[in-house]
Amino acid sequence: MSNSQPKSKPLYRVSFAGFIGKDDKGNDRLGSAREIGSVWPRKDGKAPIIRFDIIPIELTQRQGVLFLNPVGSKDDAAPDEAAPPA
Repeated sequence: MSNSQPKSKPLYRVSFAGFIGKDDKGNDRLGSAREIGSVWPRKDGKAPIIRFDIIPIELTQRQGVLFLNPVGSKDDAAPDEAAPPA
């Protein structure tokens, strides 16, 4: 039996969906969202840290939206991630 601490898990998965056009009412249509990063808790309890694995060019041009999906929700089927660098 080991006394190791449990691995830290992200609080949220960060996804991005870019605009792909307009609908018949002129509203923006979104493409499929893809995971681009995660939000991790800090050991000292201060504000969490966002870690981006990739930054889509459309995000830098404000041509889409970000989504935060809680880890452990029914939609969260991805395996555990490695902990972020210290």
